[in-house]
Amino acid sequence: MHIILFEDSSVTQLYPITVSKPAFGLNVGTYRLIDLVRRMGTTVEAVVRPHLRESVSLDYPDLWTPEKGERDGPFLLINARAVPHVKLLERFKRLIDQGRSGIVMNGHQIAAVLLTAPICPIPSQPVGSGQLLGIIGDMQLDMLDVNIPLLEYTHDLIRFQLKTLSDNLEDRLKSGRYKEIEDGVFAAENVVIGNYHIFDTKHGPILLDDEVNMGPYCFIKGPVYVGEKTRVLEHAAIKDFVAIMSTAKVGGEVEASTIESYSNKQHHGFLGHSYLGSWINLGAGTCNSDLKNTYGEVTTEFSGRKVKSGMQFLGCVIGDYSKTAINTSIFTGKIIGSCSMVYGFVTTNVPSFVNYARSFGQVTETTVEVMIASQARMFARRNVEQRPCDIQLMRDIYDLTRSERQLANEPLSL
Repeated sequence: MHIILFEDSSVTQLYPITVSKPAFGLNVGTYRLIDLVRRMGTTVEAVVRPHLRESVSLDYPDLWTPEKGERDGPFLLINARAVPHVKLLERFKRLIDQGRSGIVMNGHQIAAVLLTAPICPIPSQPVGSGQLLGIIGDMQLDMLDVNIPLLEYTHDLIRFQLKTLSDNLEDRLKSGRYKEIEDGVFAAENVVIGNYHIFDTKHGPILLDDEVNMGPYCFIKGPVYVGEKTRVLEHAAIKDFVAIMSTAKVGGEVEASTIESYSNKQHHGFLGHSYLGSWINLGAGTCNSDLKNTYGEVTTEFSGRKVKSGMQFLGCVIGDYSKTAINTSIFTGKIIGSCSMVYGFVTTNVPSFVNYARSFGQVTETTVEVMIASQARMFARRNVEQRPCDIQLMRDIYDLTRSERQLANEPLSL
């Protein structure tokens, strides 16, 4: 079996999170799609957008390349936006066990395709997603009855976090890596827990991965996952469906949110029903709203059009490398682009690469060179090497998000 993870055109609806990383690398419920697919014990190939090819080849060296030999069918094509729920593995097995070529649709979008001999028209050389989907479109494939949910818009990252976290944590516990240190609290190696803490596991477990360091006077209410080498600051309150990935720093109040690796929310302030990308820093006192005053459904905005979320509680989504100043207040359902600096009240979506101080009468563009220099300083603080592909990716993100700044409802300089 040769698995191909492919990105389709709808991957841009997950901007800003997918502008800097492949869709199969997004954490939902502590798992990425690539993590689950690797467990199927077969060859995995990725078809990603051109600007991500070099970084993906370096960050995921186990992926198939032509240098590793010929592809060996049958083929299982999986949309990279498939929700990484551990139960997906059972669905893939059921799909493969059917033993016949066919296609799995999610609405009008391709979720997966199984191609068995003698129907294996995949070229021997690497292909782009457009070519790949064109080949599939030309085939008259039977519909296969398997449910494979897809991430459509950024708010789905939070919606599916709530649906998948409990199952994914239960699956993590099967690895045997965690020791139960209190009722419902599981710790891996070299975990440090401060005095006077309170763990509440009535509604789900708490998992603390390798080298987690938790300060005193913390309140943790499961289900919660804290990734390896993450620091939980004193007096933190982390509760109800929170996933914090590796090497993060977290303090204050966090509820029903995902914090990706290398991001900092060290100080007091509320983060709820939100998704933070990597290398983000929230200044002291930064808070977001996750509930409208009317208690109604939260509506988000994508490319100038309104999108209903179907959610009553929805906070913010923040792209990689963005920062907030002290006492920043982010309104309900707002999306902050990558590489932006945010100040004051955030009452609209924020484009990538801007200094956003709208409440003070100023929105200006941030240069690529400033962000490249900032990235170098951030990486050095965490002993991470800044590679040429990281610098080029910054330039590519700037170009790819140019339209966001042009679509803004205000001039870039006031």
